[in-house]
Amino acid sequence: MSLLAFGQTGQVAKELARLGVQTVGRAEADLSDPQACADFIAATDANAIINAAAYTAVDRAETEEALAQTVNGDAPGAIALACAAKGIPLVHISTDYVFNGAGQAPFAPDHPTAPLGVYGRTKLAGEDAVRASGAAHAILRTSWVFSAHGANFVKTMLRLGAERDALTVVADQIGGPTSARAIAMACVTMAKALQSDHSKSGTYHFSGAPDVSWAEFARVIFKEAGLSVLVTDIPSSDYPTPAKRPLNSRLDCAATSAGFGIARPDWRAGLRDVLAEIQKP
Repeated sequence: MSLLAFGQTGQVAKELARLGVQTVGRAEADLSDPQACADFIAATDANAIINAAAYTAVDRAETEEALAQTVNGDAPGAIALACAAKGIPLVHISTDYVFNGAGQAPFAPDHPTAPLGVYGRTKLAGEDAVRASGAAHAILRTSWVFSAHGANFVKTMLRLGAERDALTVVADQIGGPTSARAIAMACVTMAKALQSDHSKSGTYHFSGAPDVSWAEFARVIFKEAGLSVLVTDIPSSDYPTPAKRPLNSRLDCAATSAGFGIARPDWRAGLRDVLAEIQKP
C-alpha cells in the first residue's frame, strides 16, 4: 500500500516520515493553495492520503482568519474531493478545539461542536468539507500533541525548567497528552483499514491516557527529566491568551478502539521515549 501525507515540518508529519510514509512539503503542494494540493493528488499513484498539515498557530489565527480558513478549511476540502475522484481514502487530523470545553465528561465524536476561536472554527470547516466530499475518510481529532521536534509543551517545559526552579502552570485545563508518534501510527492503521473497508468512514477521537492538567503534565515532565522545579497551579484566567482555550479537552476514544483496534496510548511511556530522544548525546 502506498501512503502519501501532506506535511513535512510538523510533529506528526515527521513521525509519519519515520514510518516510511512519503511526505509532501510546501514546495510541492502548499495548503495555502488548495488547488495545488488537489492537482498533486490527481497526479500521484498513492492509494491513501493522510493530511497532517495545518495552520496551528492558535493565537495568531485570531488575526489571520483568512489564511487559517484557507489552510484548515478550504485545502482539506480540495484534498478530499481529489481523493473522492480517485476513489482513495483520506485520514484527516483535527482537534479537540472544535468543542467549547464545557463540563467534565469526555467529548464523544458526535457531541455538538462549538469552537471558541478562529483555529477551532477553521478546523471544523475542514471537517465539514471532508464529510461533504464523498471521499472515504477518517477524521481523527486529537489533543495536546508532543514530540522531540517542533514547538510543544514538553520542549517548552524542558527549556524553562533548565532556567528556573519554580514555574506557574495552568491547572484548570484537562486533557490527554498525545505523542506525535502514536498519532502517526494510528493514522497509518486507519488509512490501511479504510483502503479495504470504506464503511469505516467517520469521525474518531484519539488522545493519550490518563487525562491530566497542564500542571500535572509539567510535574511528570520534570520528574522524568530529572529537573527539580516547583510547579504552582494557576487558573487559566491568570494566563490570558488572545485565543480562548477549552477547559475540558477530554476525548472519548471508544469508537477508535472498536473500529480500528487502536487503544489510547499511555502518554507517560511516550514521554519517556521523547525525553530519551531529546537527551540522546
